[in-house]
Amino acid sequence: MKDNRIQLFDLINFVFMTALCVATIYPFLYLLSLSFSTGDVPLTRIHLLPPTWTWANYEKVLTNEYILSGFANTIARTAIGTALSLTATVFAAYPLAKRFFPHRTFWTGFIVFTMFFSGGLIPNYLLVKSLGLMNSVWALVLPGLVSAFSLIIARNFFMALPESLEESARIDGANDIVILFRIVVPVSMPIIATLTLWTAVQHWNAWFDSLIYMTDAHKQVLQVVMRRIVLQGTKDMMDVNSFEDPNLVANPDMIKAATVIVTVVPIVLFYPFLQKYFVKGVLVGSLKG
Repeated sequence: MKDNRIQLFDLINFVFMTALCVATIYPFLYLLSLSFSTGDVPLTRIHLLPPTWTWANYEKVLTNEYILSGFANTIARTAIGTALSLTATVFAAYPLAKRFFPHRTFWTGFIVFTMFFSGGLIPNYLLVKSLGLMNSVWALVLPGLVSAFSLIIARNFFMALPESLEESARIDGANDIVILFRIVVPVSMPIIATLTLWTAVQHWNAWFDSLIYMTDAHKQVLQVVMRRIVLQGTKDMMDVNSFEDPNLVANPDMIKAATVIVTVVPIVLFYPFLQKYFVKGVLVGSLKG
């Protein structure tokens, strides 16, 4: 009787997870199909494979000046923001993980306090403007340089490391900087990879700060460009009637679908390289407080 209940639970769980996976993957497959379809394909008909194939939508998207500049700006923001954020997080989390750090409990609580309360949008905007960071990548990177949540996760991971690793290095004459970079960082790759993934995805998907801090259209990130194309239409961003064959893009929704795919695919391809570190980093970093 017990075995039958277990088998029934496994069956229900399998059906539920399968339905959840299908519901998650289907919108992307549908957009991918639309992005390769010609304009005469009806949108009311569900299809996972385009009835007629064309690369014209991607050619139009990848040759648009706003999308190209947005792509470059997003890559620059993600690379600079991830590198600086990871460096600052490690340098802040490492001393907080030491028991001999003065007033460690107070500073940890002070950092956690910032997770629940902030100055708000208007003070942040006035601060960025007064510092002369408008229309600069630093306006997108510096205000959120260190995430309190990521900092606490990294601190907990460092606290779980055996103290004998550092003690043996100190006996050999190593100082704190040498210990951090030659011992702590190499054995902390799971949490570092996890924080890298979190920060990179955050910067890649962020758009609101660029919308308010960037007044130059050529300095907007890709997500803002995609938002303008999807929500405001394609007329202001690109000429959908400039194809030699008018049947290729009779419907601008194909251009919108291609834009979404171009925006999503790079960060999706980035995930598998860090997947093996992701679960271990989150679990170990969340156990010890």
